[in-house]
Amino acid sequence: MPSYTAPTKDLQFVLHNLLNVTKSDIPGYDELEPDFTSAILEEAGKLTSSVLAPLNAVGDKEGCRLENGVVYTPTGFKEAFEQVKEGGWTGLDMPEQYGGQNMPAVMGSAVGEMFSASNQAFTMYQGLTHGAASAILAHGTDAQKDTYLPNMVSCEWTGTMNLTEPHCGTDLGMMRTKAEPQDDGSYKITGQKIFISSGEHDMAGNIIHLVLAKITGGPEGIKGVSLFIVPKFLVNDDGSLGDRNGVTVGKIEEKMGIHGNSTCVMNYDGATGFLLGEEHKGMRAMFTMMNEARLGVGMQGLAQADVAYQNALDYAKDRLQGRAVTGAENPDGPADPLIVHPDIRRSLMDQKSFVEGARAFILWGASLIDAAHRADDKAADGLVSLLTPVIKGFLTDQGYDMTIKAQQVYGGHGYIEEWGMSQFTRDARIAQIYEGANGVQALDLVGRKLAQDGGKHVMAFFEMVKNFIKDNAGQDEAFDKDFLDPLKAASKDLQAAGMYFMQNGMKNPNHALSGSNDFMHMFGHVCLGLMWARMGKASMDALTEGASDAAFYETKLATGRYYMARQLPATALHLTRIQSGADTVMALDAANF
Repeated sequence: MPSYTAPTKDLQFVLHNLLNVTKSDIPGYDELEPDFTSAILEEAGKLTSSVLAPLNAVGDKEGCRLENGVVYTPTGFKEAFEQVKEGGWTGLDMPEQYGGQNMPAVMGSAVGEMFSASNQAFTMYQGLTHGAASAILAHGTDAQKDTYLPNMVSCEWTGTMNLTEPHCGTDLGMMRTKAEPQDDGSYKITGQKIFISSGEHDMAGNIIHLVLAKITGGPEGIKGVSLFIVPKFLVNDDGSLGDRNGVTVGKIEEKMGIHGNSTCVMNYDGATGFLLGEEHKGMRAMFTMMNEARLGVGMQGLAQADVAYQNALDYAKDRLQGRAVTGAENPDGPADPLIVHPDIRRSLMDQKSFVEGARAFILWGASLIDAAHRADDKAADGLVSLLTPVIKGFLTDQGYDMTIKAQQVYGGHGYIEEWGMSQFTRDARIAQIYEGANGVQALDLVGRKLAQDGGKHVMAFFEMVKNFIKDNAGQDEAFDKDFLDPLKAASKDLQAAGMYFMQNGMKNPNHALSGSNDFMHMFGHVCLGLMWARMGKASMDALTEGASDAAFYETKLATGRYYMARQLPATALHLTRIQSGADTVMALDAANF
């Protein structure tokens, strides 16, 4: 059975060496002293490694079952969920007013990575609840917040988001779910939603569904969509649970992965719902949840890559196969371990350099969210909005690829269920699809986010990269060559791609949109390049200051050099593809495919 070790030391490095959280002026960051963050990460690490990780394979094998309208989760899930709730983990970064601990999002993200890596399907129950609670927090009335948030923050009640219908996914303007106004101010919700993660289960006393629907007589298309709170059980004025609402589960979806999460078809038959936010402004309210979810899904790409890498590394060190071409390294054994072979090293270095770079990227993104929410930093808000499709799309595409590389290290054993590696690949696959498929993320990035606020956010990003290079150039010749020069070249590629879109996209939008996926990946590589350059500088500084664990920082530098030399140059390939335009992409008539 695969194992999982929480990367607490590397998380501490990102928080304190890279982000320098205690020196930040973001409110609450001054409390994030190393001993404090270490205690939190170590406790979360124990829970995820010893309790959640062993249940990962159980959930994959057993799945959820539907009996008489009730969904039963896999063996051990309910008990583990109680431990998670008792530890206060579900409300780590939620307001104290509703029972949370009010920690910054950067801590929620650091802990969240460990939860997702140890058991993604399990963690989705609390993850969806967090997103639903955030939407109510941002758009609900005081009465709605008081009614739902205390129990959702503690996960006594869980939450969902209901968007997709059988005939429409991304194009939500086509939805048919209706909301009929009632004299008491409530609505009757009727329709069917599909692919609803955590839609029904046996781990919470109530489930609070956030449902998109169209109010009868409202505008057509997406402008007529509103968001509603539809609880499984209606809540009485005194907070107790009342009658069962008209919402039922139709079936559990048979899926490729995340078997431990109950992905449901939900039927709404005149269910009582309560408007969340304004009429016909449902997408604005739902995007509070969607944007948070997209960052969380990007984290899932990183998390599955990390746990897969950990196990592939262990296997490569243990499995004896062949001899090193430079001479036997295990002369007393029948063969050398796999890790002596250059191609295995290449694969492991691809995985390691991605995982550590992506971890820094995710936590940097979380720090931008904290700056936006806690310090009302408009620039940070704009930048994280720009980066959200990159975090979601690039990290999940790459994360999935890394699980395949990890599986490949095992050879045939990676394809056999006994070893458990296929689960990481199967679980990672959904992250490229839900919360907006990655092709849509790329279109959002190129078609909307680049031009947002006159393009000032992407220009601010380029200026950030330029200033980092300028501020650190000339201090160390090797650092310039290994980190700054590759970053400069990659940033120029990204700028050239943006210029191509400006010059050609207005005349023919297909020239921009056909290159959107390449641009998203190019942008992702530049972001990880920036993270690695910053981590390289932080590691050099630590060594200069006489850090006691020199090997850790030397390893960090070597891993960074690998990414800059072997991965970052992919921007040149992406640029070439983008500059080839749309003609070859759009050349065939539909009938000729």
